[in-house]
Amino acid sequence: MIDDFEDCILAARTELHMAKQILNAEISSYPTPIAGCDVQFNHLLAERQKVQAALEGLNAFVFVPTPRSPTPTAGVESR
Repeated sequence: MIDDFEDCILAARTELHMAKQILNAEISSYPTPIAGCDVQFNHLLAERQKVQAALEGLNAFVFVPTPRSPTPTAGVESR
């Protein structure tokens, strides 16, 4: 059972890494030659890109502006 959001994030990362490995294996074993209009191969590439984007999204720093720090480079206002 998942206890908190960090466990959920870890589970998501694990599943996405597994999905990426599966997609990489399918792409590697795809029969040649590959035509430029090969819809199934292009679909695999697109799915791999979506998985990669999701992983990058989970690892990205997210800045949440507050009145004391309205931009990432503003620093912290002291009062």
